[in-house]
Parts: sequence; C-alpha cells; structure tokens
Amino acid sequence: MNHMANTLIPERLKSAREHLNLSKAEAARRIGLTAASYVRYEAGDRSPSPQVLTSIAEKLNTSVAYLSGNTDDISPDVISINKYNDPILFELITDVQSADTATMQRLLSYYRRLTKND
Repeated sequence: MNHMANTLIPERLKSAREHLNLSKAEAARRIGLTAASYVRYEAGDRSPSPQVLTSIAEKLNTSVAYLSGNTDDISPDVISINKYNDPILFELITDVQSADTATMQRLLSYYRRLTKND
C-alpha cells in the first residue's frame, strides 16, 4: 500500500466522531490527544502518523480504511479487547482462538439463540 492510501481525510474523521455523537473534546479525550491536536486533524491542518491514525480508528470504532477513504464502510475492522477491562470477553476470545471454524460457527449460532430474547 502506498503512503497516500493511508492519509486521513478530515471529513471522514468528522463523520466517525459524529457517528458516535461525540464532541471534538470527547473524541480527543477518547483517543488520548489534546483538543488542539484533534481539531487540527479534523480541520486538515495536520495529518496523524500511521500509528496515531490506527489509534484514532480503534478509539472511534472505525477503520483506517474508512478514515483514509479506501472504503465507505464505517464499521471497525479490528477490535481490541483489554484483559483487565473486559476479563470475561478476553477469556472467551482466548479460549475460542484455537477452535476450528465449525466449532466457532456452532458457538456463534448458539450465542445468537441465547440472546435472541433480549
């Protein structure tokens, strides 16, 4: 992938923020940036490094591909699970990682039946 393919499009950053109903200050806090840095990215005055762009995508529940205009799908393509913040989910994912595809499909199907009545 060339460098231009992963360049932040300011309108996409604004769209991802608004999709979560966040103010600029809330988005900056969530990402771990100063409000001033965040505003410069959204205004197009600065471009984030690839590492910061990845962090922005993760924290705003989207993808680098969406933020850089390579897809119109705003949904995330990576989900990070913290062992200390989500210990049960972390344990489940850790256990399921070694399962074969058929087992994972059965587990997913069972989970969907369990949660259908919610």
